[in-house]
Amino acid sequence: MQLSADRTALVLIEFQNDFTTEGGVLHDGVKAVMESTQMLPHTIELVRQAREAGVQIVHVPISFTEDYHELNPTPYGILKGVKDAGAFKKGTWGAEIISDLHPHPEDIVIEGKRGLCGFASTNLDFILRSRGLQNIALAGFLTNCCVESTMRTAYEKGYYVMTLTDCCATLSQEEHDNALTKDFPMFSQPMTHQEFLSSVGTEVELVGKGYE
Repeated sequence: MQLSADRTALVLIEFQNDFTTEGGVLHDGVKAVMESTQMLPHTIELVRQAREAGVQIVHVPISFTEDYHELNPTPYGILKGVKDAGAFKKGTWGAEIISDLHPHPEDIVIEGKRGLCGFASTNLDFILRSRGLQNIALAGFLTNCCVESTMRTAYEKGYYVMTLTDCCATLSQEEHDNALTKDFPMFSQPMTHQEFLSSVGTEVELVGKGYE
């Protein structure tokens, strides 16, 4: 298939200060994997080159009100951790998209993400389809949580999905590596950011993971 820039979106999930930046309430949890993958400098360079190539940049941040009333009164799992840490509150520095990736006027910022999947509580699918964007490259946090949840939904919705292995991070190297080797190949085409950039404008071969 042809990976044409005008049909391709680079979807950036939760590149917000609470994850990316010293002082962010969740930064210490992801800092080690961020450093091991060099995901932030890779993503900054990726966005610059993708934008120049004509790829649509799409930001998918998450945010909550002060009292997290969008969530179950007694949340559990990963969202309990977000609430307990006081992360991603609307109007705070922690919820802001990192300055190095501040949206340009031509970028799209998706609003309404309150959970794990970038599609679940947003109009991401409507916007992508209305703009004729059928190829999605995913980057962001957490590798095995919001990135993977968005990847699985995109796959089932019929998008051609790429996950950028060196532009993601999560809470441990083991979790990151396991997602990349075991889960990503089942629902996407895993590749580095340079492999993605090299693929834009070329014919790409669809390679599926078999069931042994």
